[in-house]
Amino acid sequence: MDSLLTDLPAGFDFSISDHQKMIGQTAKDFAEKHIRPHVMEWDEAQYFPIDLFKKLGELGMMGIFVPEQYGGSGFGYFEYVTVISEIAKVCGSIGLSVAAHNSLCTGHILAFGNEEQKQRWLPKLATCEWLGAWGLTEANTGSDAMGMNTTAVLAGDHYIVNGSKNWITHGKSGNVAVVMVRTGEKNDSNGITTLVIEKGTPGFTHGKKENKLGMRASETTELIFDNCHVPVANRLGNEGEGFKQAMKVLDGGRISIAALSLGIAKGAFEAAVTYSKERRQFGQPISNFQGIAFKLADMATEIEAAELLIMQAADLKNKHLPVTKQSAMAKYYASEVAVRTATEAVQIFGGYGYTKDFPVEKYYRDAKLCTIGEGTSEIQKIVISREVLR
Repeated sequence: MDSLLTDLPAGFDFSISDHQKMIGQTAKDFAEKHIRPHVMEWDEAQYFPIDLFKKLGELGMMGIFVPEQYGGSGFGYFEYVTVISEIAKVCGSIGLSVAAHNSLCTGHILAFGNEEQKQRWLPKLATCEWLGAWGLTEANTGSDAMGMNTTAVLAGDHYIVNGSKNWITHGKSGNVAVVMVRTGEKNDSNGITTLVIEKGTPGFTHGKKENKLGMRASETTELIFDNCHVPVANRLGNEGEGFKQAMKVLDGGRISIAALSLGIAKGAFEAAVTYSKERRQFGQPISNFQGIAFKLADMATEIEAAELLIMQAADLKNKHLPVTKQSAMAKYYASEVAVRTATEAVQIFGGYGYTKDFPVEKYYRDAKLCTIGEGTSEIQKIVISREVLR
């Protein structure tokens, strides 16, 4: 197996550009002003602040990858990771929704839509005039996407869609959804097709909103299709290409969840550092005690290692190079680091960490989803091992 250094593409640059710093500062300032004052209020009420995303759209953060010709920012993955992590440092829920909109729904149309489709949907998505959703997972399939039950039957110039999707971010509030449907036999990778379905299409509704442990301000619902007629013109690519498209989209989506994990880990870590300096026991700050200092050392080291994996994957993605192994590694490692960091942050806060008066209990709840969404840690290890054993 090649070492990390020999596996890196030539020209990999560890420095942060002034452009990234500016974008990061903009995201940070926005989060402090518009998100932090409402974090617990939104979490407790499971309130999805849709107007907030309109404001983010005005700043270009809901169309990060979309070229300027379609109304987007035309940025790359370094800027994207910076935005997601800065927002997630304050609230994982908002970071999750920004990530899902950018990399899944919008990213799928950008990657596989024809020119007419891009002109039709991207300008509205890039400004967040429209909010996007993406539907792959179903109740009985989970990671087994090729076993999906949602079907689309061709009837003239329309598909008739029946079935449902689960765990869909923006399933209720989204104006448009990119949905994978079965047009062939089960367990056939060439039997899945991608359709774009707009809100208001007859037969297209949402189901129950999930009552979640964490990420409670990010809306998650079912999508339901009951003899839903979708024009053939809404198909992305050719019939039967949906599964392969979805896997490519998930390569980028894993970087999204890695960036989300990084932000949550950094938020929990910074809260723990601050508290350890302020909290005094036995006449001195608890940060003076080795038991606490070593926890912080481990947290800091793992966070920086996760960030390097993420930036490596982002660099490959920017250069349009294969990224399956690196994105899976980044997602797997960063999400597990987020959980460990949040857990240790609660420990450092002691009893106070178990209350909602302090921030780390929310990082603790939010972090867990990162090891599950867009491919569990176990799935990431399957992906990584397959790449290693090629």
